[in-house]
Amino acid sequence: MNHKISRSGALVAAALAAGLGGAASAQSLTVTGFGGAMQDALRGAYFTPYAEQSGVTLTEDSYLGGISKIKAMVDTNSVVWDVVQMDEDEMLLACEQGLLDSVDVGTLEIKGELMGQATRHGDCGVGFFVWSLLLGYDADKLEKAPTSWADMWDLETWPGDRGLRKRARTTLEIALMADGVAPDEVYDVLGTDEGVDRAFAKLDEIKDHIIWWESGAQAPEWLASGDLVMAAAYNGRLDSANQSGRNFGMVWTNQIYAMDFWTVVRGGDLEEGMKFINFTLDPQNQKNFTDEIPYGVVNTGANELIAPERASQLPTGEANLKSGLPIDVEFWVDNEAELQTRFTQWLAN
Repeated sequence: MNHKISRSGALVAAALAAGLGGAASAQSLTVTGFGGAMQDALRGAYFTPYAEQSGVTLTEDSYLGGISKIKAMVDTNSVVWDVVQMDEDEMLLACEQGLLDSVDVGTLEIKGELMGQATRHGDCGVGFFVWSLLLGYDADKLEKAPTSWADMWDLETWPGDRGLRKRARTTLEIALMADGVAPDEVYDVLGTDEGVDRAFAKLDEIKDHIIWWESGAQAPEWLASGDLVMAAAYNGRLDSANQSGRNFGMVWTNQIYAMDFWTVVRGGDLEEGMKFINFTLDPQNQKNFTDEIPYGVVNTGANELIAPERASQLPTGEANLKSGLPIDVEFWVDNEAELQTRFTQWLAN
């Protein structure tokens, strides 16, 4: 997901606990996120409040994903990151390579209940928010609003170019759902040769009308310019554009969603890291995060704290989640190399 916007390397200037009379805490923690708007949201909802409440000197860093830096730290016994935000697939890879400490969710004192996906990878890490890829369009430019992925293939009703991510992952799922495959059957179908052929055959139908984006910022930019009639886009990007005056519609039916996870680097401060993770999973703090950025909560106890109008614009809103497709990361870990190769070849033909 493209919330990895920039590397800030910023420091949270929240080294004092409220009510400590100015005495600095000897305890410190370094938390690393993906930078940009996401980092701003993490700071507002988690970093600064945690530092103020706990008295911990919280230092923040940012990176663009990947496990190479984490591996270098662990291999050279020079770990400077404690808690790290990771995409699910990269977390699994780092976990397999022994680069992460055990995050025992059972030891956390969490009010409410976590979504199953947040803890399904055992002690590799724990999910803390949900992001979504959905169908977006400019409501000021369309007389009739699309309502499903199938509408992206309706060139008669909505003539013009469409935007899809230039990657097999998520694009093949969209094609199958547009062809009538139910979300809970997508990966069963995509796991067969016939299913893969079906997805590419569906893409063939509109291939000449697809503009492929690679950066998450491109889809809303091209919708705004009129280069695209509709596009698969990240909900956070569309919401941010709307906050700046755009009128982008979002079709939540069959959204594709995934989680980002907190992990603790092997050799980092596991004890303090777990306290921080526990703080971020508190229902009220999860709700505060949605005030900062329109991503979904993993603690279902936070839902009752979120205003209905806000919940309707989150991936974890009840109606939005009901018809959604969670990305099957294990499927892509096993099949991405082969399917991406075919996708690249298909693009070139």
